Amino acid sequence: MKNRNLTEGPIGRQLIRFALPMIAGNLLQQVYNLVDTLIVGRVIGAQALAAVGSSYTLMVFITSILIGLCMGSGAFFSEAFGAGEEQRLRQDIRLSFWFILAVTVGLYAIIYPGMDAILRLLQTPPQLMDMTRDYVSAVFAGLLFIFLYNFFAYLLRAMGNSVVPLVFLSVSAVMNIALDLWFVMGLQMGIRGAAWATVIAQAVSGIGMAVYCRAKVPLLSSLTAFAPEDGRRLRRIIAGDVATGIQQSVMNFGILMIQGLVNSFGATVMASFAAAVKIDTIAYMPSQEFANAYSLFISQNYGAGKQERIRKGTRTAFVLSAVFCMAVSCVIVLLAPQLMQLFIPADETAVIAEGVRYLRIEGVMYVGIGILFLWYAYFRGVGRPQISLVLTVISLGTRVVLSYALAPTTPLGVTAIWYSIPIGWVLADIAGWCIRRRETRRSSKTA
Repeated sequence: MKNRNLTEGPIGRQLIRFALPMIAGNLLQQVYNLVDTLIVGRVIGAQALAAVGSSYTLMVFITSILIGLCMGSGAFFSEAFGAGEEQRLRQDIRLSFWFILAVTVGLYAIIYPGMDAILRLLQTPPQLMDMTRDYVSAVFAGLLFIFLYNFFAYLLRAMGNSVVPLVFLSVSAVMNIALDLWFVMGLQMGIRGAAWATVIAQAVSGIGMAVYCRAKVPLLSSLTAFAPEDGRRLRRIIAGDVATGIQQSVMNFGILMIQGLVNSFGATVMASFAAAVKIDTIAYMPSQEFANAYSLFISQNYGAGKQERIRKGTRTAFVLSAVFCMAVSCVIVLLAPQLMQLFIPADETAVIAEGVRYLRIEGVMYVGIGILFLWYAYFRGVGRPQISLVLTVISLGTRVVLSYALAPTTPLGVTAIWYSIPIGWVLADIAGWCIRRRETRRSSKTA
């Protein structure tokens, strides 16, 4: 399929057309865990749902490391593509691939020997330990496929092709649903069946993407052709990738810490949080993927030296994201009870009520996280992922500090956790605006 040059043409239309397949793709990616949640909650029961919910947070944290590294490499790919420097693009692809593959192998070496210690650190209740371990030990087998899919997806997107990754995800999502129904309901494999359905679907998308790119992207012909000058470039790639990887993993480590605190409130709150987080994530996922598309737009134009186009694109992106987030907020706030009942039987009234409270507190402030995603994307796109990391620390640091300070010791209880999340978004948004404004003033003085 044809690559798209984002350095030319109508900005708003290009951003939307480029982002739509990415949004659809990420929504499909959520189907992997969403289907597990639906089937596990309805077929196996509330305790299994709590185990999957706790595992989901851990899985998101670990995979965010790989996705962050691939995202960081995508910025390098996009910048080189925008600048028209094919030799640099070949080099970046080669070095990034082997570096991120090595990290993937390292994660396997850490996760499986330390699995019990990790689950205890998350304060997994004793009655859920065996079930959670069964799910996690199976689902983490798919890390290699997560790496393959995301590496090649970010490569294609950097070159303006956001459609092919969607095609492979569509196939694997349908397979995931079919296998979930077969393994859990047909073969009675329980929670491990849901995990293996996800892993097999991930294998289809990951291996499929690798085979497609090997056949269709000539730049991959030099994947093993190392050169003496690679060392210096590798250090820069590692620095950029690690900054983005840390930013993504810090964001999800904060969520993981929140999961540990949520677990301390018992199985009812765990189950409500597990379901509500799925709804929450799907609600703001389009704004996150729109921001990722915007970041690649920024990278291509940054490589091409088109500063005025970057400024216009930034204004357009912020307006589009804000309008979308406000519309989604209305839907979530109004339909929170009905959405919770998609996951939880109607007679589980306590679980549904807590989930509704969470969704309405978060839902009214989706514009805050939509803008924050754009700040992350902007600074990553101009080669300053360290600023994105600072904003993440502000957002997650606020969330964790307020949650642990207020939830266990004040009458707010678990509600303090829910309120701390949008407060963190807003503080990080203000910090991003201040940093961008200061840099704009500085550049205008030196011009």
